[in-house]
Amino acid sequence: MTYLNLPKVELHMHLEGAAPPEFIHQLAAEKRMDISGIFTPDGGYAYRDFTHFLEVYEAACTTLTGPEEFYRLTRAVLENSAHQGVVYTESFISPDFCGNGDLAAWKDYVAAMKTAADECEAQYGITLRGIVTCIRHEGPEKAKSAARCAAETKGDFITGFGMGGAEMMHRPGDFAYSYDMAREAGLQLTCHAGEWGGADMVQDTIRDLKVERLGHGINASKDPALIDEIVEKGITLEVCPGSNVFLKAVPSWDTHPIRMLRDAGVKVTVSTDDPPFFHTTMTQEYEMLEKTFGWNETDFAALNKVALDAAFCDDTTRAMIAKKLEPTT
Repeated sequence: MTYLNLPKVELHMHLEGAAPPEFIHQLAAEKRMDISGIFTPDGGYAYRDFTHFLEVYEAACTTLTGPEEFYRLTRAVLENSAHQGVVYTESFISPDFCGNGDLAAWKDYVAAMKTAADECEAQYGITLRGIVTCIRHEGPEKAKSAARCAAETKGDFITGFGMGGAEMMHRPGDFAYSYDMAREAGLQLTCHAGEWGGADMVQDTIRDLKVERLGHGINASKDPALIDEIVEKGITLEVCPGSNVFLKAVPSWDTHPIRMLRDAGVKVTVSTDDPPFFHTTMTQEYEMLEKTFGWNETDFAALNKVALDAAFCDDTTRAMIAKKLEPTT
């Protein structure tokens, strides 16, 4: 069956990484920029491996030169997500791509994205919250600028702080200052860990950054004691199975540890990560989980409840979304 119209909650999606390739192509044409090398002949994104993916991702972002482009991007992404039945989504947004860490510029970008989000909520019924994200491979000092931007714009739209990028560069503790700054500002915390790094990277992230959620976190599955710790601390994993399979972080859907982690009592959720890059949608994620593990609407309702409980939003928003997740029968 198709799960297209089933209401969904998504917690792990990169705004720039969700840019439809045709949208980026159009922006490049408007600006007379030649980035044709990042596209396949049929118009998709072209890359060889994870490292090259990061390069193509950043090349696509060169077309996003101001708040107006991020307004348009936010509308394009939310329209696509709403079409997939997503009623609540959280997106990673980076000051590095929005004014290069300059606070005054960042505030203009945030205002533009919030305007687009408000319009899409009214038009499509989808709610967006932003997680400000530092880029790991840019280093700990650059992360401090992102954390300051996050702290200064914390509110009903900017609700979280996290870190993406190349996981194997630096150690989690190198970014403790930035995470402390975000925590003191009242932001909720997540971090990519355990997609490429082993269980030790997950362990260090939990200990040194004191996060509530983990982006991916799948390699925690290799350490039973760590699984127990994650369950005990109530940490939620933002799992992106299609992304993991596409990038070969796991060999196949059949070998993906999401079911094992869930059966062990870990709070797991399902997201798309960078959907057009990995040729997936939230609907396709659900369909593959049904095909691979036999999960059904009851399982997806439970997953959405876990996701909503872990969402970086206020109680009023949570209650509103909960009503949208209720069965319509």
